[in-house]
Amino acid sequence: MSQPVLFVIDDDAGVVHALRDDLSRRFGEDFRVIGESSAAAGLATLRELADEHEPVALLIVDHNMSEMPGVDFLAGAHAMHPLAKRVLLVERDYSVRSPVVQAMTLGQADYHITKPWMLELDLYRMVSEFLAEWAKDQEAGFELFHVIGRLQDRSTHELRELLTRFNVPFYFHPADSEQGRDLLENKGLDASHLPVMIRHDDYTMVEPTPAQIIEAVGGSIHNDIDECDVVIVGAGPAGLTAAVYAASEGLQTVVLEETISGGQAGSSPMIRNYPGFPHGISGHELTRRACEQAWMFGAHMVFSQPIVGLECRGDERVVHLADGHQVAAKAVIVATGIAWRRLGVPRLEALVGSGVFYGAAGSETRAMEGRDVFVAGAGNSAGQTALHLARYARRVTMLVRGDSLARSMSDYLIREIEATSNITVCLHTEVTDGHGKDHLDALTLHDRLHDRTEQVPAAALFVLIGGEPRTQWLPEVIQAEGGYILTGRDVVRDSAHPSGWSLDRAPLPLETSMPGVFGAGDARYRSIKRVASAVGDGAAAVRLAHEYLAAERADELSLTPEG
Repeated sequence: MSQPVLFVIDDDAGVVHALRDDLSRRFGEDFRVIGESSAAAGLATLRELADEHEPVALLIVDHNMSEMPGVDFLAGAHAMHPLAKRVLLVERDYSVRSPVVQAMTLGQADYHITKPWMLELDLYRMVSEFLAEWAKDQEAGFELFHVIGRLQDRSTHELRELLTRFNVPFYFHPADSEQGRDLLENKGLDASHLPVMIRHDDYTMVEPTPAQIIEAVGGSIHNDIDECDVVIVGAGPAGLTAAVYAASEGLQTVVLEETISGGQAGSSPMIRNYPGFPHGISGHELTRRACEQAWMFGAHMVFSQPIVGLECRGDERVVHLADGHQVAAKAVIVATGIAWRRLGVPRLEALVGSGVFYGAAGSETRAMEGRDVFVAGAGNSAGQTALHLARYARRVTMLVRGDSLARSMSDYLIREIEATSNITVCLHTEVTDGHGKDHLDALTLHDRLHDRTEQVPAAALFVLIGGEPRTQWLPEVIQAEGGYILTGRDVVRDSAHPSGWSLDRAPLPLETSMPGVFGAGDARYRSIKRVASAVGDGAAAVRLAHEYLAAERADELSLTPEG
């Protein structure tokens, strides 16, 4: 295959020449840079490249060409080269009138570059990031694992989803394919026990558990620390932020996570309203960076480690792990988040992993190419998932129980959904049944407004209908409302119940009814279900833990006899 192409077009031949030269100096060894200065010539060149099956990595298009608007050119070019990343070239303008604002909101461009540019600060750094994202979408590359299984099996789906969330490169082989049969035969195995994972060094696992998978990709599943300053339960945005701040400020920090890091945010294909990422960032990448950052500061990260209990033992707060171990800490931050709420339809529950998915299910996205899929939910996660699926699926139908998306979804997502031609929104609609023996074939939908029911063909259903807090493991002494942890001013202080507040001072803002235990993120009562809010909770919880520990030390000193 020839070198991938970086395509540049601008009415101003001088801009084209300068940009082509600048890009060639840095990227010329790996990419071919092509420039045009008219829309007709540009489309003709791109058509020729498509006919010759030459890959285009970036489409860098001026927004204000005389022959046609840049977004229109991008639409035509993208139809010929759908894997290319779309970059709008604009004048620097921070007003709402800037063309990049609407283009990004409506999904007409992926990124932008401003004119004039500075090579190191603007152009080279940004283009490198664009190309890294383009490379992620390519099929070829090193595969750490080969996975053999049956697509319709729940265990195979769960394995693929775990590897996808861990960002581990793998290649999937159906067990009945020639490659799948050969791989099993070479290992002396058959299809009676699936799935099978084969690492690049030939290490093989049959029907692996989540803990075995995490350990095989280098994650820690064992905790060898019995005492520390702070235990953080949960490794979503709130827990990871708390870990970054606690460890960076010198606290010995242990993070315990039931599965892997990321939480619900980790499954979001694209988060565009998180500060500092104007072009958006995947939830997985955001939480992966935070996890790496916490570890680099010295936090001890432990995955696949369910928590079964918490008790107050004198000045210590003791966390009980499912494997029987305990960790004693001076303070605990509970950031366990929420689990996806289930539909509770028996035939759909039986097909989970076989066409029915809770959450974004990133490992299944490419398999939806050319298919009709459904998304149940009306929040930001549902909107982000629908937009991501629309890149591959023939049609995406959003099923919304309420009468409007505006009640629960950000405006920028609603506008982008409205501008995406292959997304349909069905209001007042709920799923009441599913059909299919080994894989989902159809759904039964109920129109609540007109009291009508119909059965429709469906290749997949992605369910994102909110969540239930992961707080069942907490003792009764931790006050909760509907499972959500009460903190600060919501803690009931005058109560004869054992969960009543026991100290003379008022609870700190994020402190639970057990002094020294703090709640953060989505599991907290009154929390705002946004990533940035969870991050803020995590940072604030560490500051409050410092305040609590300082007060405890002061009390100890005041009780120490003089001399």
